[in-house]
Amino acid sequence: MPLHVGGRFALAWHGHEHYLRLGERERVTLYGPGSLPAWVDKLPLKAELVLCGKSPFNLSALSFKADMDDEALRNLGLEWVDADGDRGRIVVATPERAILELCDGVSDASLVYEVDALMQGADTLRPQRISMLLRHCTSIKAKRLFLALAERHQHAWMDHVSLDGVYLGKGKRCLVPGGRLNPTYQITLPADLDEHLG
Repeated sequence: MPLHVGGRFALAWHGHEHYLRLGERERVTLYGPGSLPAWVDKLPLKAELVLCGKSPFNLSALSFKADMDDEALRNLGLEWVDADGDRGRIVVATPERAILELCDGVSDASLVYEVDALMQGADTLRPQRISMLLRHCTSIKAKRLFLALAERHQHAWMDHVSLDGVYLGKGKRCLVPGGRLNPTYQITLPADLDEHLG
């Protein structure tokens, strides 16, 4: 099926989890144009499977076959990951793609705080992969939020990210009503963002 593990769950898988969800059922976030078979809801799973829809990239959707070339997947910001035990391999978004997928899903200030905390610890992202994904990302909101938060945390890799061919749209974007406008990327962020970092 053309689905991959992405967004928040992929970041947690890669060790970038920030918030502990005490008492909440684990949510596996899946991205892609496919849908889950109806019988999946009847499985006695510990985790909840959440279908987030098509990822915000204009990259070709693929059916992930066990023999798919690793390089082909990396060119999409995806990679094979061994599942627990002998259950085979699954396709998971790289941290660079996963954080852009998470940025695309931001709809309120609480999610901006979460992405900001994750971005604070994202000091090992690969600038070449970020540059490629930004060029192929179709979500203006995701790109602007990602860049504004990366700039805010002054990561060294930002100096090596190329914005050539990256369309950031026109005009201001109001992500958080009453927030503070980031002058470089023209997107509003919560005015109290600094107070939410530990």
